[in-house]
Amino acid sequence: MPEKDDDRFYFRQLLSGHDFATGDQMARQMVNFVYLVGDRATGECVIIDPAHGVDELLDIVESDGMHLTGVLASHYHPDHVGGSMMNFRVEGVSRLLERCEVPIHVNQNELPWVTRTTGVSEEHFEVHGSGDVVSVGALEITLLHTPGHTPGSQCFHVGGCLLSGDTLFLDGCGRTDLPGSNPDDMFDSLQKLNSLPNDTILFPGHRYSQAPYEEMGHVKQHNFVLKPATKEQWMMIFGGG
Repeated sequence: MPEKDDDRFYFRQLLSGHDFATGDQMARQMVNFVYLVGDRATGECVIIDPAHGVDELLDIVESDGMHLTGVLASHYHPDHVGGSMMNFRVEGVSRLLERCEVPIHVNQNELPWVTRTTGVSEEHFEVHGSGDVVSVGALEITLLHTPGHTPGSQCFHVGGCLLSGDTLFLDGCGRTDLPGSNPDDMFDSLQKLNSLPNDTILFPGHRYSQAPYEEMGHVKQHNFVLKPATKEQWMMIFGGG
C-alpha cells in the first residue's frame, strides 16, 4: 500500500475472494475491491462497495478498532452493493443493515436503480450531487459524479487517492452497453478524471490488472480509454454505433 503522511488516515484495500470471502466462487470470479476508509483518531470509518462477505468485512472493521458510520456505493450493480447476479444472490447492503444501521451514500441519479437492485428501501439511502463531501471524523471524502457506466456512478476523492469504482480501471473503463450506460457520458466523466493531478493514486473497483493501484500520471500514459482527445474520436471507437 502507498505510504500515508497522516497517521490518522485509515485505509485498507481488500480483494474479494482473496482477502475475504475466500470460499465464495462468485467473489473469486468478480475480483472486486472493497475499501475501508476512516479516521483512526475518532475510530470512524466507511465501507466502499460491500457486496460479498459482508460479515467478514464488518469483523475486519471491528478487529481494527474502528466502527462503521456509513457505506459509500459507487454504483448499483450487484457485485458492488448486492442483489441478484447470474442466478446467485449477493448479500450486499441488505445484510450489512441487519448488523448495523448506517446511511448508504449514493448519487441522486442512482437511487431508483440501487433500491430496485438491492431491495433496500429509500429511507436507508442518503442521496448526493457531484462535489458533495462525506465527513468521516476529520476526514473529508469528496463525491464525484461520473456517469457513463451507470447514470449515478460516482468516484471518491480522499487523501490524494481516487477510488474509481467501475468508471476507470488501470487499463480500460467500465462497460457502456449495459442498462443505464451511456458512452457519451463516459467520455465526459473520463475527461474529468483525466484532469486530476498526476500524483493522485488510482484505486479501481476491480483487479483487472496485475497492479492493484497506480499513480494517475502512469495511467494516463498507457490507458487507451484516455487517449481520444475529442468526443467525436471517442464515439467512433467506443460508441458502439
